[in-house]
Amino acid sequence: MIKHIVMWKFKPGTQAEQGQFLEGLRGLFGVIPQIREQEIGVNVTAGGYDAVLVSVFDSREDLAAYKADPRHVAVSSLCKAIREDRTAVDYEF
Repeated sequence: MIKHIVMWKFKPGTQAEQGQFLEGLRGLFGVIPQIREQEIGVNVTAGGYDAVLVSVFDSREDLAAYKADPRHVAVSSLCKAIREDRTAVDYEF
């Protein structure tokens, strides 16, 4: 099993786009079959990163398939336009 954790810091003034991006991510669960679990959260404290995605995949190959899936690529492209920073960690458990 692979846990995939991604955090984003968004550019100021992009709240509408942030909502659209996060809803787009939520919409991938149950659509892209490789996603076993998914949790998306928005930071409730000041500072640090603004949002986080925690998802689970059966294997590295499934994670790679998710990343290459055109539905994920479309959602991800919106994020690239509104983020200041992104960090990710993938680990086996």
